[in-house]
Amino acid sequence: MKKSFWVLLLIFIVSTLSACGSDESTASNGEKKELVLGGTIPYSDMLKEAVKPYLEEKGYTVTVKEFNDYVQPNKALDNGSLDANLFQHKVYMDAFAEENDMELSSVITVPTAPIGIYSNKYETLDDIEKGSTVAVANDPTNLARGLTVLKENGVIEFDSNVDPLRATVKNITSNPKELKFKPVEAAQLPRTLESVDLAAINGNFAISAGLDLTTAIVRDKLPENIINRVVVKTENMDKQYVKDIKEAVQSDEFRKVIDEKFQGFHKPDWMN
Repeated sequence: MKKSFWVLLLIFIVSTLSACGSDESTASNGEKKELVLGGTIPYSDMLKEAVKPYLEEKGYTVTVKEFNDYVQPNKALDNGSLDANLFQHKVYMDAFAEENDMELSSVITVPTAPIGIYSNKYETLDDIEKGSTVAVANDPTNLARGLTVLKENGVIEFDSNVDPLRATVKNITSNPKELKFKPVEAAQLPRTLESVDLAAINGNFAISAGLDLTTAIVRDKLPENIINRVVVKTENMDKQYVKDIKEAVQSDEFRKVIDEKFQGFHKPDWMN
């Protein structure tokens, strides 16, 4: 009798503890209550300041994890240690998913830090002198975006058949200012401003270096597939927490934070 009593009591305690543990991370309907979101700067800040508070008001416990590369956030998403991430555009997402045999889906686009042309020497494009040196990214996607900013503002021209997302220096057909292009690792571009005349700098690296996006001479106009977005595993697209993340991004609270703290970001069409 005594032995049976203690066995039953032990079973009851273990069951109770298990139920409590489950309740901390899931709601009574089985939906997740604890979320881990990941992103690179400045998008990790966007998650902390513009998404996390909204989700917490809806009863979630939210942790934001910051990454310093563009590989680990998708790997963490794929292995389940992240529920959603924010750092990449569609072109990158699709290429990464195909290369790594992942199923990733876009939830919603967000304001994105644009590539800008910065200079410590010139204030306008008209001021650029012949033979000036322009630092550009040495990776294909960001190189193409940097060159496209110059093209869209009439500084250089491409062959009409060139895909703007794949343009290289070799595709330049007109360069009246005889600009010289210096390839540099994208993260190092802000440091080149002391040694070159101009630099085409990614917005996130500009922010990390303390540059004000609004001080760029010109900024790129991002096409839809180059605008950053919240991404989840495709199998989770219909989960309630994904719908709530989308709702958070579409909220007035999100828009207010963007207007106050993320000035100079290119807003997706749905926000305009």
